[in-house]
Amino acid sequence: MNANTEGTEAIYARAARRAQQMGLPYAGAVTPAEAQQLREAGAATILDVRTPPEYTQVGHVPGTPLVEWPRNGDAQALSDFVEKVRERHPPDEPLLLLCRSGARSHYAAHLLTRAGYQRAYNVLEGFEGGAPGLGWVNAGLPWERG
Repeated sequence: MNANTEGTEAIYARAARRAQQMGLPYAGAVTPAEAQQLREAGAATILDVRTPPEYTQVGHVPGTPLVEWPRNGDAQALSDFVEKVRERHPPDEPLLLLCRSGARSHYAAHLLTRAGYQRAYNVLEGFEGGAPGLGWVNAGLPWERG
């Protein structure tokens, strides 16, 4: 299932509409299936913000980088998070932030937007989903452990 240019633009348009409807302070929100389409098309990078044990033991999207979100982070920890992202990804790169349920990734997208990333998106529902039947894994999208 490969997204063509028109499909990619349509996904970003839906993501922007969701941002407006939900009052999000960042570029938008995508479903797990939309995130996979953007990834397959080379139109965005999925960035996992969970903990290393979640990433390795629960599983992750193949080939996705991990930059852990500082759960109870102070200003320095949040600044360190932004710097780790900057080391790997320029501010104009579309980033799809993924966590377990979509909560940490929401905050990560917000912080990165404040830091100059104008194309930060939250992956709704996250990797495992916040409720039964939701999330990347339950959508039947590719993932691996280890």
